[in-house]
Amino acid sequence: MAYIHELPAWPTFTWDMQRIADRLAAVRHKQGRLLGRMERLGFPLKTEATLQTLTEEVVKSSEIEGEILDHAQVRSSIARHLGMDIGGLIPADRYVEGVVEMILDATEHYAEELTAERLFGWHAALFPTGRSGMTKIVVGAWRTVETGPMQVVSGPMGRERVHYEAPSAERLDAQMQTFLEWFNRNIVSIDPVLKAALAHLWFVTIHPFEDGNGRIARAIADLALARSERSPQRFYSMSAQIRRERNDYYSILERIQKGNLDITDWMAWFLDCLDRAFDNADAILGRILQKADFWDRHAARQLNERQRTVLNCLFDGFEGKLTSSKWAKLTKVSQATAARDIEELIEHGILKKDAAGGRSTSYSLVDTHS
Repeated sequence: MAYIHELPAWPTFTWDMQRIADRLAAVRHKQGRLLGRMERLGFPLKTEATLQTLTEEVVKSSEIEGEILDHAQVRSSIARHLGMDIGGLIPADRYVEGVVEMILDATEHYAEELTAERLFGWHAALFPTGRSGMTKIVVGAWRTVETGPMQVVSGPMGRERVHYEAPSAERLDAQMQTFLEWFNRNIVSIDPVLKAALAHLWFVTIHPFEDGNGRIARAIADLALARSERSPQRFYSMSAQIRRERNDYYSILERIQKGNLDITDWMAWFLDCLDRAFDNADAILGRILQKADFWDRHAARQLNERQRTVLNCLFDGFEGKLTSSKWAKLTKVSQATAARDIEELIEHGILKKDAAGGRSTSYSLVDTHS
């Protein structure tokens, strides 16, 4: 069985434009409509939307690969890098900082040329210790012959299933030079959104690094999508949508990489996934508007800084249920102080006790539209 990178015509990709034309038109319409809605929000809400979207992008892109990042650390790191004063900032570890730096470089500097050195910098940021888990890897450089074949496998040792084998290390310099020259050319014959789809597939098929190829492929797609919009501000997360559809994502990649160079099915899948990402951006926008409305209605309320911090966390995607123990840990106060803070918010009609369940009482926001 030959992989697509072993075919004589590689990398001459083809696709049936007639099959995807309607999808592309629908996606471009939704993209334009979403950007228009966001432009009308005003600077503070647009900035909040960007913060929430980038946080989702970083967390979910890593989650696709089985890496679970601390949501609060990611949000704090992005806010610091963007110079945002959101209150309650917490330190982020080196790994979180590295992933954030990669995504921000891709989206904020979308107009800059994509080079091997830039990709090496992204890779080094992803692996600040020079290790992937417990394994030492080559960092900030293409994988080498010494690492052996680059395979995507699953299953227990001795009964592994090989899903894909990437081009040999000897081919990488030429392969990546061809890819980067194509990516940096202004090709008027291909829609910028289709270019994002193709760049994602092409890079992840080459698989030039020992690890991190999926995350970097998605960052490249984000860069290309930012170019399609001529804007560094992100209002939707492709990675969050791919995470929701992870099994289909891996399935379509494997099928395309074991097929021929007609990638129509991949282009169609990417456009459909992006279309659903735009739909889910409405949820982010809804939360932001709900949060803004809440603070407008409670502008005169005398709340302490701890209460404001936790309430913002609840609007921004609090992990799990809010308990007095979590409140105490988050705000660095005693259990008794946490209980008093919570009780005040219940009296104000802002928090409510959840229905009994488990050993700890939990709390949630009262319906903010009431």
